Amino acid sequence: MPHPQFDRDKLIVKPLGERKNKIVIARDCVLPGTAPKTLAGEAREIVRETAERMRKARRAGRAIMLAFGAHAIKNGLAPVLIRLMEEGWLTHLATNGAGIIHDWEFAFQGQSGEDVRRYVAEGQFGIWQETGRYINLALIVGAYEGLGYGESVGALIQNECLVIPSADELRRVAADALVTGPARAAAAADFLETVRHFDLPPGRLAIPHPFKSYSVQAAAYRLNIPFTGHPMFGHDIIYNHPMNQGAAIGRTAQRDFLAFAHSVNNLDGGVYLSVGSAVMSPMIFEKSLAMAQNLHHQKGRAIKDHFILVVDLADAHWDWSAQGEPPMDNPAYYLRYCKTFSRMGGAMRYLSADNRDFLLALSRELTGER
Repeated sequence: MPHPQFDRDKLIVKPLGERKNKIVIARDCVLPGTAPKTLAGEAREIVRETAERMRKARRAGRAIMLAFGAHAIKNGLAPVLIRLMEEGWLTHLATNGAGIIHDWEFAFQGQSGEDVRRYVAEGQFGIWQETGRYINLALIVGAYEGLGYGESVGALIQNECLVIPSADELRRVAADALVTGPARAAAAADFLETVRHFDLPPGRLAIPHPFKSYSVQAAAYRLNIPFTGHPMFGHDIIYNHPMNQGAAIGRTAQRDFLAFAHSVNNLDGGVYLSVGSAVMSPMIFEKSLAMAQNLHHQKGRAIKDHFILVVDLADAHWDWSAQGEPPMDNPAYYLRYCKTFSRMGGAMRYLSADNRDFLLALSRELTGER
């Protein structure tokens, strides 16, 4: 028997412009060439090793992947990440749902980072019109067009618009594709439900993004570099909005997971950077690597010459490279991001550093700046 459901249509959704934000991207962004704080000797050596591995991977045409948590975006690192993409140092970027949202809010209004304590108490946390409406609608459009999660939002930012089909067109597509392409028919039917529920007029919906030069997603879309989003249901503020649609989330997120796995399949001789992602990055990586190994083993090969660097703020109390996996009675055993990646073969390093200092130091090492 179905359980009662919360009715989001009853929510008072306020304009995003009424929200107070902590971060102003034009003021707080980190520019390429900024000098990082001095890293310790061992940390500098790890950065040098990582840069050399990336040079080798690029020469060989292998994957160079960066997975990161939302704080890389909140810390204003978009200009650094965009420079790394433009110079050909990254072949794939991946983040969680929050990273997608902060990047979009910076592009749309130049600000992000609400006061969670205040707005939860006021019954307003995450219940903002433009963020919920436009990101959810971008995902619904993207699901219909066969795009992934990150690409759907990146296209919205870069193109500064969404194209809404008419209800008649969506009905026709759903009917015509029911036999030949049921998934296409289902996406059209879901889109039709949204168009009807919110009385969306057909045509081009202009959505200006005056700060899109700060968007990593838009840059990836422009450069045709995969930028994948890996959300979890209920984790992000877009789930508070009435336009949120689970089917569109599922379709676009599944495409991105498989795009991520496709890149992992090219990781032999490549580099994987996991920066500030304690759960998302290790979880999607281990499943993707298992699938990639399955394909390689079918051809008598294996992915084994890959380099993994895990970067986080937590101090390292265990040498995963030299000591292997700690016993279960050691707290280090429960550091998911280290435990998982230490089991993934290849070479794994751990670096305790602020993501700003690491990415700036890596960028300088790659470009030869001093």
